[in-house]
Amino acid sequence: MTLKEEFATRNFSIYGQWLGILSMILCFALGIANIFTIHPLIIIFSIICLVCSFIILFIEVPLLLRICPTSSTFDAAIRRVSTNYMRAGAYAVMAVVQWLSLLIAATPLIAAAVFLSITAVCYLLAAVKKQAFVGSKTLGGQGVAQMIV
Repeated sequence: MTLKEEFATRNFSIYGQWLGILSMILCFALGIANIFTIHPLIIIFSIICLVCSFIILFIEVPLLLRICPTSSTFDAAIRRVSTNYMRAGAYAVMAVVQWLSLLIAATPLIAAAVFLSITAVCYLLAAVKKQAFVGSKTLGGQGVAQMIV
């Protein structure tokens, strides 16, 4: 299935997965960009944003759990975030943390908060519509991981 065919399925979990990748890129870039601010609390939110980017990477690209040497505890925690409801909840928590950074100062971290929120909404819509989670084959979804083993 090509990327165009995946988007044509109108499955919100595919949209959520790709928005998750975009959120991961934004969290990484904005986390690094804001780490050089003067305010110490914004630095903490930037570090949290950086950590979220790596968590998102392992959530959205399941192939990395097989390739990267991680602990069994971390693998179990990431594997728990497998349903649409769990993914929506995880993204909602990450979004709320970034929205809280606005209480200190208005920073570009708001872009990460917006995209994390949109991703959470996509996964929530997939769960409410009872759409099965479908991982993108481009990102190491079903089939790709089996080819490596």
